[in-house]
This record gives sequence, C-alpha cells and structure tokens, in this order.
Amino acid sequence: MPYEQIIYEVQNAIATITLNRPARLNAWTPHMGRELYAAFQTAGRDDAVRVIVVTGAGRGFCAGADMDNLRGIQSGTAGDAPSEPAEHVANGEILATHPALATAYAYPLRVSKPVIGAINGAVAGLGFTYMLYYDLRIASDRARFGTAFARRGLVAEHGSSWMLPRLVGMANACDLFFSGRMIGAEEALAMGLVNRVVPHDELLSTVYDAATELATLSSPRSIAVMKRMLYGHQFTDLATATAEADAEMVASFPTADFREGVASFLEKRPPRFTGR
Repeated sequence: MPYEQIIYEVQNAIATITLNRPARLNAWTPHMGRELYAAFQTAGRDDAVRVIVVTGAGRGFCAGADMDNLRGIQSGTAGDAPSEPAEHVANGEILATHPALATAYAYPLRVSKPVIGAINGAVAGLGFTYMLYYDLRIASDRARFGTAFARRGLVAEHGSSWMLPRLVGMANACDLFFSGRMIGAEEALAMGLVNRVVPHDELLSTVYDAATELATLSSPRSIAVMKRMLYGHQFTDLATATAEADAEMVASFPTADFREGVASFLEKRPPRFTGR
C-alpha cells in the first residue's frame, strides 16, 4: 500500500519503517499510527522479512503526539484522538500470544520477528511510549528521551506504566514519569532504557549490522518462539514458564532449523535457516 507519513522498505531480509514527518520531528498522528500498524502487519506476514527496524527521518525520532491534534482535544474540536482505532487491538492477527498483550500499542511485541528501534534523535510522549514496545533499542549519542506527560497535565498512557518499570526499574520510572524531564542517551543507557549508544553517524550501520546478524545467524523459528515466551511469561509463574519452555524445547528437536543449526556448527559454515 502507498504510505504518506512513513516509509517502508525491505532489503536483505530487513524491513525498515521510517517515521516520515521530519518538519514536525515526526510527531505522531492517528494516520501515522494506522500506517505503522499496517506496515507491521505487512512485515509480519512476509517470509522474506526476518528483522524489523524502526527509525525517524531528519533530526528527531518522534516528538510525541502532534500538538495541533492535542490543541483540538483540549478545545473539544479534535475529530481524531491520538490513540489507535479499536480494530488495531489484536485478535491473533499478528502472533498468537498471551491475551494480556492484546492492546492497541503492543503489536510490536506480538509480531514474531525481532524489532529494533534506531533512535536517531529526540523521542517524547507518545513516541516514548511506542518505543517501549520494541525488543531492542540502539540510540544515537544525540538522542534524548522524555515522557513529557506530567508537563502537559497528562498521565502515563497506553501501558507505559507497565512497560517502563520493567525496563528501567520502579525508581527510574517514577523519576521519568513524575518529572517529565528529558535525559540524554548515556543516562538512558545507564537506566537500561536502551541497549547501546553509538556515535550519531554510525547509528544506522550499527543497527543494520545487528539486524543482519539476527537475520542470518539466528533461527527465525527460535526467535519467534522465544519472543512469545519472554513476553507471555511476564504474566505467569516459574513452574508454568518452565513447563512451557521444556515442551517448546522438545518441539524444537524435529525441526529443520535444529538440524541446520547442528549441521552448520559441525561443518563450520554459516547456517541456512528456513524458519521451519
């Protein structure tokens, strides 16, 4: 489908989704949200795609909800609130997983492929919330992060109060939510909000190197199963998680990817995984 506010490209088994409103620091609109969801569905269904990268065009990653839309909400004239339509709530359309993850913004967790955020600049508000749902986040040393909600008279939205403490701990989550302050990339790394910080000019090459490694050296079947386990097991107990993991391990033994993983190791060559 043609996109107006994002760019969608696939190359070398990597789907890149670029938020594309650079003049507004890629501020979020409901239209952008719908396009992002559609792009994730496309990538999730495409067997040629093994990794999804999300980044922003221009200087920013996503400055949050578009202020014109917020002004309309404040005045009672907005025709479209900055949230996703009901049809975006999962009904197993991307990845069968725990029902607690069937929320509007959690679909990056439900897609079976790893999602890497290439955080190229400022990210705040709704952009910050959306970024929490990526599996990995690699940041430019120019990136800055802030929740902004308390400074706009708003509150933690769309499950961010559940996600953020799991990434940075409760004390850091309280700091970021209550203060609404912006933090730099190094502080975000120290908190655990991002996995890595790299020089700005090396961001995309670093992200694509990491994505290529996942796409070529890791079994897509293994990643899909482990991703479902990692997020689904946040809602269960150790005994249940262990029983499911043991069953999934046994289910891996007859697969083509297990045979290929062993063969490639013994033959000292790169694997040729099929996801089966």
